[in-house]
Amino acid sequence: MEKILRVTRAHAFDYPIVWAEDFNSLSDHMADLHLSCTKICVVTDSHVEKLYAESLLSALPGDIQADLFVFPAGEEQKNLDTVNELYHFLIEKRYSRKDILVALGGGVVGDLAGYAAATYLRGIDFIQIPTTLLAQVDSSVGGKTGVDFRQFKNMIGAFHQPRIVYMNMSTLSTLDDTLFSCGMGEVLKTGLIRNGSLYRWLDQRRSDVLNRRPEALAYMIRECCKVKSGVVERDPMEQGERAILNLGHTIGHAVEKLKDFSMLHGHCVGVGIVGAAWLSVQRGLLDQRDLAWIEEMNSAYGLPNRVEGLSAEKVLEATKSDKKAAGGRIRFILLNAVGNAFIDDTVTNEELLAAIHYIDDSEQKNV
Repeated sequence: MEKILRVTRAHAFDYPIVWAEDFNSLSDHMADLHLSCTKICVVTDSHVEKLYAESLLSALPGDIQADLFVFPAGEEQKNLDTVNELYHFLIEKRYSRKDILVALGGGVVGDLAGYAAATYLRGIDFIQIPTTLLAQVDSSVGGKTGVDFRQFKNMIGAFHQPRIVYMNMSTLSTLDDTLFSCGMGEVLKTGLIRNGSLYRWLDQRRSDVLNRRPEALAYMIRECCKVKSGVVERDPMEQGERAILNLGHTIGHAVEKLKDFSMLHGHCVGVGIVGAAWLSVQRGLLDQRDLAWIEEMNSAYGLPNRVEGLSAEKVLEATKSDKKAAGGRIRFILLNAVGNAFIDDTVTNEELLAAIHYIDDSEQKNV
């Protein structure tokens, strides 16, 4: 059954998140937006194109010109070169400020298409149609868009809210286990920061989630979107509370960068969460049993607790170039309890280095 959640901030944005079983109702929801576009450009990657481009195009309004822009799949394509190619495509096709982009795919597609929409002709509308678990629970909601710059993740970007987020839940059936576990990194993070009940539910309903029972996935994704939409409504530009969504990301992004993006984002976040949880234990905020639980939950959902082949000192240095660093200080996210995260800017280099050593697999083997 179709369900809808609204993301709203007075005088700034108001858009629905729609959960459906297919693309059939997309055209009706677009009609509700009262768009004045004459052209729609569907942006996707070479992997998703083969799976869903044809069925999506057939579900779009028949009286509007639809074009398809496809770029090679992979994080390494999320850069300004690909954006420039998309700009050129839109200019050649004479897209105006009234026309619209549709992001069909995972986080790479959504971030890149959203950034292009934010900057083409100083901003045009776009629609998010996320096809991966990670994109459905995290990147498609909230209006963060951007691309990587050299080895710096999401260093160039803009806040640009979509007009609608439309989730075809059936797309999760074609997701391989590795990408599914990648999405679970953001799901577990969401429970840890603001929804302890969800985290406990994930513990109790492991079999249903891992076997991808539709009702279990629908509940899990909606709970994640409720948390994120609430945070985004209160702090759309990440001036305060929204930073809690970055639990595990300070270390995670550094690992991702040093692994040259060969390690999936959600897996890097999982490792980063363990580092943050360990540091929370050292500060007397969490119990050792909580850390053990967090590590066990990571393992249950296919997420790593350790990383190997990296220098702890280089990981520490990479955290300094993270875009979330402010005034030379790292805004680090710690845990008071499962379901209660907070922002801390007093974490020292020594503490952060110790946390990185804790998640170093080679060091654990030598203990």
